[in-house]
Amino acid sequence: MIRPVTLFTGQWADLSIAELAQKAESFGYEGLELACSGDHFEVARALEEEDYVKNHRELLAKHNLNVWAISNHLVGQMVLDPNDHRSDAWAPKELAGDPEGKREWAIEEMKRTARAAQRLGVEVVTGFTGSSIWHWIYPFPPVSEDDIKKGYDYFAEKWGPILDVFQECGVKFTLEVHPTEIAFDLYSSQLALEAIGNHPAFGFNFDPSHLLWQGVDPAEFIYTFPDRIYHVHMKDVKVNLDGRTGILSSHLPFGDPRRGWDFRSVGRGDVDFEAIIRALNYIGYSGPLSVEWEDNGMDREFGAAESCSFVRDLQFPPAEGGFEDAFQKARK
Repeated sequence: MIRPVTLFTGQWADLSIAELAQKAESFGYEGLELACSGDHFEVARALEEEDYVKNHRELLAKHNLNVWAISNHLVGQMVLDPNDHRSDAWAPKELAGDPEGKREWAIEEMKRTARAAQRLGVEVVTGFTGSSIWHWIYPFPPVSEDDIKKGYDYFAEKWGPILDVFQECGVKFTLEVHPTEIAFDLYSSQLALEAIGNHPAFGFNFDPSHLLWQGVDPAEFIYTFPDRIYHVHMKDVKVNLDGRTGILSSHLPFGDPRRGWDFRSVGRGDVDFEAIIRALNYIGYSGPLSVEWEDNGMDREFGAAESCSFVRDLQFPPAEGGFEDAFQKARK
């Protein structure tokens, strides 16, 4: 089982899709996970223009690229986020400064994203959900169990109708388990599934980098949710707890050497990617391995090309049987 290696385009939004497709081909990728930002994939055009999807696929095919997933992380975040000034640039200009206006727009835009994915012929949308209770991650002033339950109920209230549209379209929404989301580690992911009634259109975009620095074994996450891993990001992280640093990272920006952890180019951090491949083989995951390249200490084109080679070389097919089977056959 050798999975296609793709490149997530979110960190390349400053380039046109034509420029990026050419580069991705030269780096060795087999496809792109198209972010709904820049001109990489535009939901409105996909729904309104007859030839948009056809032209998009032809452009990718020209560079020997396919697409198995699209991403709408930023819009998904606004469904549950407090929606302060930080997300004004992610919504129509007339909604700046209007938290509830942004929320209602985001809800409808995520439904449209499901329909656009269906038109493109992909079965997965990756993204965020946001969270109304993330700011209570440290419960002081005290937070009750009922306060937390209300947060998960609110998630179900807002995302349930969105997921119903996804199901109608035959598309999965995959939450990237991540700080500031309704699910950010293993147990909060279980709570999210329970809150949404194990909705068949809801699953996870597995990304080991967000789990490892929290102390969660990424492979254990895969084994815990074998039927909910619908997409995989390949991203690395380096933990640097040297007695002065902490996992909350002191309000320091990514790339600052004083942080307690930071993202790294794939294969240059602490993630045990062999354990991840073994876990994915065990659960039978056959989708793409999408490189989400984030490393503020490395040239991104060098890193993207190196990451592609690393992920391709990392893979190996699962065994067709146990090695001891040979002994049984030899006795016959």
